[in-house]
Amino acid sequence: MKRPKVLLAGDCSFLLAAFEKLLESEFEHVGTARNAQSLFSIASKHQPHVIVLDLSLPLAKDRKAIRKITGRLPDAKLICLGTTTNWDQVQQVFRGGASGYLLRTSEVDELPQAIHDVLKGRAYLTPLVTQDLADSLIHERRKEESPVPLTERQQEVLALLVQGNTMREVATILKITPRTVAFHKYRMMPALELSSNAALIRYAIKRGIG
Repeated sequence: MKRPKVLLAGDCSFLLAAFEKLLESEFEHVGTARNAQSLFSIASKHQPHVIVLDLSLPLAKDRKAIRKITGRLPDAKLICLGTTTNWDQVQQVFRGGASGYLLRTSEVDELPQAIHDVLKGRAYLTPLVTQDLADSLIHERRKEESPVPLTERQQEVLALLVQGNTMREVATILKITPRTVAFHKYRMMPALELSSNAALIRYAIKRGIG
């Protein structure tokens, strides 16, 4: 039986050499690409079943770039190698058309497992990402179960903001200065571990404030 063909793409010689050694017993390594031109050239010549792409390469900086690869090479499964466990960024990789995602810090035996999974039509996501996602959800739940207490004035400010008032309008209603409204608003956000106005509004709605 012919071994599945794998194309590696990256710019870290040490990492690529380690991968080549790791895969040699089960897969046929058809080449290593260090830029977009060589990636498409090698892929056109050897028709790999799987491409392992290091996202540190300039050609793989965003979803559009990944989509370009998966669009031009639809018969090859794409496994991306990244450095982040941020769920939003990982989703962008899959939305771009990738079939798998690992970290540079993943266990060495994950890559062969990921290749086997994507060749069977399954997606592969490193457990390091799922663990971080689970931890963040647990942290979020604990925050909801033990909310940070707001002062009476902070609740008044937040309620008026939720109703659609500007900070100047809130100041007029409460007979305080806009600077004081801003003080309360921007003191609440870090205390609640919120980073945007939308997140602050969602927090208030969840708790029936406003």
